[in-house]
Amino acid sequence: MKYYIGSDHAGFQLKNGLRVSLKKDFDFTDLGVYVAERVDYPDIAIKLAKRVASEKDAMGVLVCGSGIGMSMVANKVPGVRAALIYDGFTAKLARQHNNANVACLGERNITGRTAMALVKTFLETDFLGKEKGGERHLQRVKKIDRIGQES
Repeated sequence: MKYYIGSDHAGFQLKNGLRVSLKKDFDFTDLGVYVAERVDYPDIAIKLAKRVASEKDAMGVLVCGSGIGMSMVANKVPGVRAALIYDGFTAKLARQHNNANVACLGERNITGRTAMALVKTFLETDFLGKEKGGERHLQRVKKIDRIGQES
Protein backbone atom coordinates (compact mmCIF):
# COMPACT_ATOMS: atom_id res chain seq x y z
CA MET A 1 0.00 0.00 0.00
CA LYS A 2 1.27 3.46 -0.91
CA TYR A 3 0.33 6.44 1.28
CA TYR A 4 0.46 10.10 0.29
CA ILE A 5 -0.05 13.17 2.45
CA GLY A 6 -0.32 16.85 1.56
CA SER A 7 -1.53 20.17 2.88
CA ASP A 8 -1.78 23.84 2.18
CA HIS A 9 -0.41 26.44 4.59
CA ALA A 10 -3.51 26.26 6.81
CA GLY A 11 -3.01 22.51 7.32
CA PHE A 12 0.78 22.52 7.46
CA GLN A 13 1.21 21.94 11.20
CA LEU A 14 -1.39 19.15 11.38
CA LYS A 15 0.01 17.42 8.28
CA ASN A 16 3.51 17.40 9.71
CA GLY A 17 2.23 16.13 13.05
CA LEU A 18 0.32 13.31 11.37
CA ARG A 19 3.28 12.30 9.21
CA VAL A 20 5.63 12.11 12.18
CA SER A 21 3.19 10.57 14.68
CA LEU A 22 1.96 7.85 12.33
CA LYS A 23 5.28 7.02 10.65
CA LYS A 24 5.69 3.66 12.39
CA ASP A 25 2.38 2.44 10.90
CA PHE A 26 2.28 4.33 7.60
CA ASP A 27 5.14 5.41 5.35
CA PHE A 28 3.75 8.63 3.88
CA THR A 29 5.18 10.31 0.83
CA ASP A 30 4.85 14.01 1.59
CA LEU A 31 3.68 15.99 -1.44
CA GLY A 32 3.92 19.38 0.25
CA VAL A 33 3.79 22.00 1.37
CA TYR A 34 7.14 22.08 3.09
CA VAL A 35 6.96 25.58 4.61
CA ALA A 36 4.02 27.43 6.13
CA GLU A 37 3.85 30.08 3.39
CA ARG A 38 0.58 30.72 1.59
CA VAL A 39 -0.23 28.34 -1.24
CA ASP A 40 -3.41 27.60 -3.16
CA TYR A 41 -4.92 24.35 -1.85
CA PRO A 42 -6.06 23.17 -5.31
CA ASP A 43 -2.41 22.79 -6.34
CA ILE A 44 -1.66 20.31 -3.56
CA ALA A 45 -5.02 18.52 -3.76
CA ILE A 46 -4.75 17.85 -7.49
CA LYS A 47 -1.16 16.59 -7.18
CA LEU A 48 -2.12 14.09 -4.48
CA ALA A 49 -5.39 13.05 -6.14
CA LYS A 50 -3.68 12.28 -9.45
CA ARG A 51 -1.10 10.14 -7.63
CA VAL A 52 -3.78 8.19 -5.76
CA ALA A 53 -5.86 7.69 -8.90
CA SER A 54 -2.90 6.43 -10.93
CA GLU A 55 -1.63 3.83 -8.46
CA LYS A 56 -3.42 0.65 -7.45
CA ASP A 57 -4.21 0.57 -3.74
CA ALA A 58 -2.81 4.05 -3.05
CA MET A 59 -4.44 6.19 -0.38
CA GLY A 60 -4.06 9.80 0.59
CA VAL A 61 -4.57 12.33 3.36
CA LEU A 62 -5.15 16.00 2.62
CA VAL A 63 -5.24 18.76 5.22
CA CYS A 64 -6.33 22.37 4.86
CA GLY A 65 -8.07 24.78 7.20
CA SER A 66 -11.47 23.07 7.03
CA GLY A 67 -10.91 20.03 4.78
CA ILE A 68 -13.72 21.22 2.52
CA GLY A 69 -11.66 22.76 -0.28
CA MET A 70 -9.29 19.82 -0.48
CA SER A 71 -12.17 17.35 -0.73
CA MET A 72 -13.87 19.38 -3.47
CA VAL A 73 -10.74 19.46 -5.61
CA ALA A 74 -9.69 15.85 -5.02
CA ASN A 75 -13.13 14.60 -6.04
CA LYS A 76 -12.69 16.18 -9.48
CA VAL A 77 -10.14 13.48 -10.37
CA PRO A 78 -11.71 10.29 -11.77
CA GLY A 79 -10.96 7.33 -9.52
CA VAL A 80 -10.69 9.43 -6.37
CA ARG A 81 -13.31 9.23 -3.66
CA ALA A 82 -12.30 11.86 -1.14
CA ALA A 83 -14.19 12.15 2.14
CA LEU A 84 -14.19 14.91 4.70
CA ILE A 85 -13.72 13.12 8.00
CA TYR A 86 -14.26 14.74 11.39
CA ASP A 87 -15.17 11.92 13.79
CA GLY A 88 -14.76 8.18 14.13
CA PHE A 89 -18.07 7.45 12.45
CA THR A 90 -17.24 9.39 9.27
CA ALA A 91 -13.70 7.97 9.14
CA LYS A 92 -14.94 4.40 9.37
CA LEU A 93 -17.97 4.63 7.08
CA ALA A 94 -16.09 6.56 4.41
CA ARG A 95 -13.98 3.42 3.98
CA GLN A 96 -16.54 0.69 4.74
CA HIS A 97 -19.41 1.99 2.61
CA ASN A 98 -17.83 4.38 0.09
CA ASN A 99 -14.36 2.91 -0.42
CA ALA A 100 -12.92 6.40 0.01
CA ASN A 101 -9.26 6.54 -0.90
CA VAL A 102 -8.50 10.08 0.28
CA ALA A 103 -9.23 11.44 3.76
CA CYS A 104 -9.62 15.20 4.08
CA LEU A 105 -9.25 16.98 7.42
CA GLY A 106 -9.38 20.51 8.70
CA GLU A 107 -6.64 21.75 11.01
CA ARG A 108 -9.01 24.41 12.33
CA ASN A 109 -11.72 21.84 13.12
CA ILE A 110 -10.00 19.12 15.14
CA THR A 111 -7.10 18.53 17.49
CA GLY A 112 -3.93 16.71 16.51
CA ARG A 113 -4.76 13.79 18.77
CA THR A 114 -8.21 13.43 17.19
CA ALA A 115 -6.76 13.72 13.69
CA MET A 116 -4.25 10.93 14.41
CA ALA A 117 -7.02 8.60 15.58
CA LEU A 118 -9.21 9.44 12.57
CA VAL A 119 -6.47 8.92 10.00
CA LYS A 120 -5.45 5.63 11.62
CA THR A 121 -9.09 4.45 11.59
CA PHE A 122 -9.52 5.56 7.97
CA LEU A 123 -6.38 3.84 6.71
CA GLU A 124 -6.94 0.62 8.67
CA THR A 125 -10.62 0.14 7.80
CA ASP A 126 -11.51 -2.15 4.90
CA PHE A 127 -14.17 -1.63 2.25
CA LEU A 128 -17.17 -3.91 2.81
CA GLY A 129 -18.14 -4.07 -0.88
CA LYS A 130 -16.18 -7.21 -1.60
CA GLU A 131 -17.50 -9.15 1.36
CA LYS A 132 -20.61 -11.29 1.48
CA GLY A 133 -23.55 -9.00 2.15
CA GLY A 134 -21.67 -5.90 1.01
CA GLU A 135 -22.57 -6.06 -2.67
CA ARG A 136 -24.79 -2.98 -2.36
CA HIS A 137 -21.75 -0.90 -1.36
CA LEU A 138 -19.75 -2.12 -4.36
CA GLN A 139 -22.66 -1.34 -6.68
CA ARG A 140 -22.89 2.22 -5.32
CA VAL A 141 -19.15 2.85 -5.57
CA LYS A 142 -19.21 1.66 -9.19
CA LYS A 143 -21.95 4.22 -9.85
CA ILE A 144 -19.84 6.96 -8.28
CA ASP A 145 -16.88 5.99 -10.45
CA ARG A 146 -19.02 5.96 -13.62
CA ILE A 147 -20.23 9.49 -12.87
CA GLY A 148 -16.60 10.64 -12.63
CA GLN A 149 -15.75 9.05 -15.97
CA GLU A 150 -18.74 10.60 -17.75
CA SER A 151 -17.88 14.19 -16.91
